[in-house]
Amino acid sequence: MTETLACRGPDASAAWTEGPAGLGHTRLATVDLVGGRQPLVLTRGGRTALAVVFTGEVYNHASLRAELTALGHRFRTRSDSEVVLRAVDAWGEQAPTRFEGMFAYAAWEPGPRRLTLVRDRLGIKPLCWAELDDGLVFGSEPKAVLEHPAVTTRLDLDGLRELLLSAHPMIKTPGRSAFAGLREVAPGTLVVRTPEGTRTRRYWSLTPAEHPDDLPTTVAHVRHLLDEAVTGQLAADVPVSVLLSGGLDSSAIAALARPAAGTLHTLSVDLGAHASGQDAMGRDPDEPYAELMVRHLGTEHRRVPLTAHSLADPARRAQVGRLRDALSLGDFDTSLFQLFRAVREHFPVTLAGDGADELFGGYRWFTPEAAAAETFPWDTVLDRADLTRLLDPGLAAALDLPAHRAELHRTAAAELEHLPGTAPGEAALRRDSYLNLTRFLPCLLDRADRLSMGCGLEVRVPFLDHRLVEYVFNAPWEFKTFDGREKSLLRAAVADLLPAPVLARRKSPYPMVRDPAYRAALVSQVRRLLADGGPATDLLDPGAVRSLLLEPVGRDRFPREGLELVLDLDQWLRTHRPTLHL
Repeated sequence: MTETLACRGPDASAAWTEGPAGLGHTRLATVDLVGGRQPLVLTRGGRTALAVVFTGEVYNHASLRAELTALGHRFRTRSDSEVVLRAVDAWGEQAPTRFEGMFAYAAWEPGPRRLTLVRDRLGIKPLCWAELDDGLVFGSEPKAVLEHPAVTTRLDLDGLRELLLSAHPMIKTPGRSAFAGLREVAPGTLVVRTPEGTRTRRYWSLTPAEHPDDLPTTVAHVRHLLDEAVTGQLAADVPVSVLLSGGLDSSAIAALARPAAGTLHTLSVDLGAHASGQDAMGRDPDEPYAELMVRHLGTEHRRVPLTAHSLADPARRAQVGRLRDALSLGDFDTSLFQLFRAVREHFPVTLAGDGADELFGGYRWFTPEAAAAETFPWDTVLDRADLTRLLDPGLAAALDLPAHRAELHRTAAAELEHLPGTAPGEAALRRDSYLNLTRFLPCLLDRADRLSMGCGLEVRVPFLDHRLVEYVFNAPWEFKTFDGREKSLLRAAVADLLPAPVLARRKSPYPMVRDPAYRAALVSQVRRLLADGGPATDLLDPGAVRSLLLEPVGRDRFPREGLELVLDLDQWLRTHRPTLHL
């Protein structure tokens, strides 16, 4: 099981077993390169009292170390993993409430025969598990758990719904996976297994609270929290870089990192002349803004060139497919993976702007009109592949994806309780913010985690510092759009750091290739799939798929989502070889 995660930890691998328990760990060394090896074991009187495996970062480990030292703990290393070990020993299930960072860990206590699994508040780091008749198995990714002979790759209707909707239109159900019997530890949750059984408990959730500050105070406090988050996440014993697209989010991260970083290294994707320009999705070429930021900050910058050939390469799609336990997202994934590989050549750690749009209201679906609809606000915008049209009609009827989406929305919306007296419009927009942070963002976080850790790169996300998330989530929506633009609050917080064109730039989605050669390659691959009878053909309507091949291409029309979906579904089935129970 541990060997399946070798790409996540290229620097070391080890296992520990004792009695009924076994822990394995692969390490990506970023802090205390020598002393941070795992699994970590705490002994008392010659007997094991506690054993821990941990992944991620606890950014406040220095202050926690001081607190634990005052309680009598004696440290042997400088690592944050030993802080986790001793924090669990001191505070038990309350330990994760003390941590600031992205993390997942497992703690085994032989005395009470208790195994505790814990995941960070926003679900930045993954952790999944399966319950067996005589125990429990867990791992950072499904492929580790599925390696256990008692865990099956059964794919039923519920699992297929989860698989399809997590890619189109990107709705992830907390705790669920595509495989029956395989679960995720939900964000902000711990799972405890004892001889008496298994229980789960939330230790954190997004909760509405009164916002005590006026607009100027809010702007200043957002700046303070973001500055602290960026500075704290630059700490490492290895080189650190920043992903810089020239958008507001990545530019803010780079500008805040510049004073503490010394020489700041930045990287961006270069899709050349066939990158998406301004179009219906609001895409605006990144390169001019990225270059402006490079000159403004004086960074050491590298552009990573990508071609239609490399993005459409079936071998590359297969490579990315093996890293993803969800459906891949076509060239969005292949381009990001190639960017991450280029970053990893020199930098084991990079900072990214993920989470800012969900938190500050950057997407174009954050509108009162969208909030008034009883659906996920991004649903009609992103679900352009029309899954129902492509599936076998009998399977589409059995899945009934529209009804399932409606039920998922009702369940998710009901989780959030509003403060008494909240105006209906404010409540609706806060609800949509909650849905974005708990159903949409996890799809992007999983994508970033698998593709980055697949090449041994750690991506840190300052915008998802939980203190910042709690504060901004509860700020009045009018603060987030006070000047009539999206993300007004963030713009105001970093106004003195950025050039005017970057500060004024509207949200532009991640770039996609619009080279005709790319779509031609997709068409050729889909034709071959239909001719050869790939595994996806059993789930699809061949006539509907053939109609994709004939869709016209125009200046403002570059249809490819359906083609990508067909190829990605086929690759997922080839990779995971599930047992179908549909």
